[in-house]
Amino acid sequence: MNVLIVFAHPELCSFNGALKVRAVDVLKRAGHEVVVSDLYRLGWKSAVDADDFPGDWTDPDFLDVPAEQERVSATHETPPDVRAEQEKVARCDLLILQFPLWWSGMPAILKGWVDRTMARGFAYTEGRAYDTGPLKGRRALVCTTTGTPSGLYDPHGTDDDVDRALWPIHQGVLRCLGFEVLPAFVARAPGEASAKQRVQYLAEYAERLLALTR
Repeated sequence: MNVLIVFAHPELCSFNGALKVRAVDVLKRAGHEVVVSDLYRLGWKSAVDADDFPGDWTDPDFLDVPAEQERVSATHETPPDVRAEQEKVARCDLLILQFPLWWSGMPAILKGWVDRTMARGFAYTEGRAYDTGPLKGRRALVCTTTGTPSGLYDPHGTDDDVDRALWPIHQGVLRCLGFEVLPAFVARAPGEASAKQRVQYLAEYAERLLALTR
């Protein structure tokens, strides 16, 4: 199995970093191929802008992003950094998004990876989404950490339930593109957890990964 881990945390020694290292180790030991896109270390450009669309625009006076994404895909003019990520996605059987939950969503750098990589003409086209999405046949897993104690993400807490926070990613991105979306793995407030709890999180994540790759 080919696994792509998209890692979005500025600190390698964070608990997100530990989860990423554990995933790579467990999956490789199980005989799977693992590729990591470390967005901060790649210096990933988050913003979609005119530089993403070389050549003659469909409308010279107006930047229509979906139309230009489709054009550069068809004419093989997709920027090299985006093309490289698209090739990784196309090869993978399992996509893992590894990130801290910031303001109930993805860090900006990961949102920018989605905006630029999951482009029209590659990840979706007119009339092809959800059950007919171009990336159908692949699975996707969100592995994330919260910065607040678990009680704050309960349905009656001060924040939304974590599943609701992840709904735009699960449904609006991954499911829309055709992925089979697996239940998220959430390490709640690892910065406030005991060393024993952090070890337990890593063991549980390893067990989850082994179970879904058997």
